[in-house]
Amino acid sequence: MAEQNVKRYGSIVGLKADKIQEYKILHAKVWPNILSMIKRCHIRNYSIYLHRLPDGNYYLFSYLEYDGDNFVSDMAVMAADPETQRWWDVCKPCQEPLDNRQEGEWWSEMEEVFHQD
Repeated sequence: MAEQNVKRYGSIVGLKADKIQEYKILHAKVWPNILSMIKRCHIRNYSIYLHRLPDGNYYLFSYLEYDGDNFVSDMAVMAADPETQRWWDVCKPCQEPLDNRQEGEWWSEMEEVFHQD
């Protein structure tokens, strides 16, 4: 697919301090079906970063590139997948969604303010 059709997404969520090691272990061995679903839903170059901010809290920042034609539809396919739902069920207890997130968000979507090819 042509590079100009790629949309980049950044999002953020809190990570509970007592769940950091568990979260790292989970993501060191992501279930194979989850990795396949991510690719099937046209997500590539997906990364998650961890950082402790001056407020003392830990945050996860995710970055991904989407090269499909219908993000909403592909995310619905992913959300309907029973294996993905089980994966989220083990990951979500580690996370703290932000208080100012949009309705329906778990990870808060971030605005892209700069990109260089």
